[in-house]
Amino acid sequence: MTRRTKPPFRADHVGSLLRPAELKEARAKHARGEIDAAALREIENRSIERVIRKQEEVGLQSITDGEFRRSWWHLDFLWGLDGIERHVMDQGVAFAGVTTRNEGIKVTGKIDFSGHPMIEHFKFLAAHTKGTPKVTIPAPSALYGRPAKPPIAGYRDVDAMFADLGAAYRKAVRAFADAGCRYLQLDEVFIAMLCDEKYREQMRARGDDPEKLGPLYGDLINIAMSDIPPDMTVTMHLCRGNYKSTFMGSGGYEAEQEVLFNRIGVHGYFMEYDTARAGGFEPLRLVPKDRQVVLGLVTTKTGKLETKDEIKRRIEEATKYISLDQLCLSPQCGFASTEEGNLLAEDEQWAKLRMIVELAEDVWG
Repeated sequence: MTRRTKPPFRADHVGSLLRPAELKEARAKHARGEIDAAALREIENRSIERVIRKQEEVGLQSITDGEFRRSWWHLDFLWGLDGIERHVMDQGVAFAGVTTRNEGIKVTGKIDFSGHPMIEHFKFLAAHTKGTPKVTIPAPSALYGRPAKPPIAGYRDVDAMFADLGAAYRKAVRAFADAGCRYLQLDEVFIAMLCDEKYREQMRARGDDPEKLGPLYGDLINIAMSDIPPDMTVTMHLCRGNYKSTFMGSGGYEAEQEVLFNRIGVHGYFMEYDTARAGGFEPLRLVPKDRQVVLGLVTTKTGKLETKDEIKRRIEEATKYISLDQLCLSPQCGFASTEEGNLLAEDEQWAKLRMIVELAEDVWG
């Protein structure tokens, strides 16, 4: 078994990292008007350069900017598309025991892509790392998948909106490729959420057919990656919610396994598997032989470090359904899907990432 030279890597990570205190303080000051955008950017740059070094030091091959310039894993990207604006909702989204801030999106006109600040964010990352720079953006379903539909103006029918959304994503992914990106990850929460019967019921209650949403979201991913260069890797990360160490849904992948493995053309899957909430490994039988599965066996929701033996046992269990050569290892999600971050310390975060690198050496050599 050999070290992989192209992504996803044997030891990989989902993307977001805990924001350091200096950065949190600077963002709060900027929000209050105490420092300008240039001063904030300088602190962001400094924080990102440090977090790049740290990822390289622990031995990771894929390097992100920790999503340090964002507040949310998804909204900052969507707000940057044409025809989509920031929206203050009546209430936030309910997770297990907590509710998010009440920020959302509204569609105000034709959805399109004509440039995006995150292209420059990628260029900064690429210029400052010796590793493989990785970009994470929300999958297209992030526009539509939350229990409350976004306000939609300018579209008489939802199919036309989805057609424009797919086209905007195709342009966006190509723009990252043209900027030099060869490793892009689509964060797909809402196909994973369709594995939860309670969530499916919410979709029915708002007038949608959950049977049709999975194939629709899958087709949008295929459109998003339909203009990539041949040497670009696109992966998808599957997650049932990650906010201040809580979650949004439960349920095994069986409900959407056909869509995930037979319909969607991504090169690899980052799959949440840190608790029984994600079900068993049986659906991995359907993964095509030319795809990689990155097992998210190490939790980002607590600081407690798993033992290497328990992770090795779970990898071995997965190999009953998929070959070891198709597998990689990562945390189940990012450490800070929103700027608040999960409830663990930075040194606990780095201990987990270091252990993943060591385990990958042990298991794959």
